[in-house]
Amino acid sequence: MNYRYILASGSPRRKELLGSLGFEFEIIPATGEEIIESTVPSEVVCSLSEQKAKEIFHKLLRDNTDTLVVIGSDTVVSYSEKILGKPKDRSDAEEMIRSIQGDLHQVYTGVTVIYGNNESSKSFTFHECTDVEVYQMDDDEINAYLDTDEPYDKAGAYGIQGIFGKYVKGITGDYNNVVGLPVSRLYQEMKKNHLI
Repeated sequence: MNYRYILASGSPRRKELLGSLGFEFEIIPATGEEIIESTVPSEVVCSLSEQKAKEIFHKLLRDNTDTLVVIGSDTVVSYSEKILGKPKDRSDAEEMIRSIQGDLHQVYTGVTVIYGNNESSKSFTFHECTDVEVYQMDDDEINAYLDTDEPYDKAGAYGIQGIFGKYVKGITGDYNNVVGLPVSRLYQEMKKNHLI
């Protein structure tokens, strides 16, 4: 069957990761307001990924006869059960970095895949969790990092694949999950549902 694959995210990191699965896809970022009804990280990412996938699936379904496969994803950083989103400003970013340095925290990514057409649709949702351990950072290192552009558009105020990577002591779990999309798990789930 011919599928029309859509990634409901504008993240260049997710685009790159999904590209490694070897199929052509379009990028149509979800723009709807994110509604968060939980404080549990795994529930939050599953709910937000579902909201994104549903928004794009229903938007495209209206004037489409294709069989769609829409992939929504959301990532949060969690420290001591508290969700760290994208920082509002420098002091917010500093607070996040100071809390995670020298300690262990978790990164959760939720993924929802909705597939089907005007007649019927199905979906599945899952989440992955990766433990990330960060070295101790001194004030100079923290301030030098905050002087870069990196912290301000990322959950938890860092990207593991960027400048911050040199402060990451180690991870337990899927590295790509921390970047923003657990592609190996996604591949297995899509294969199981005959979408690849």
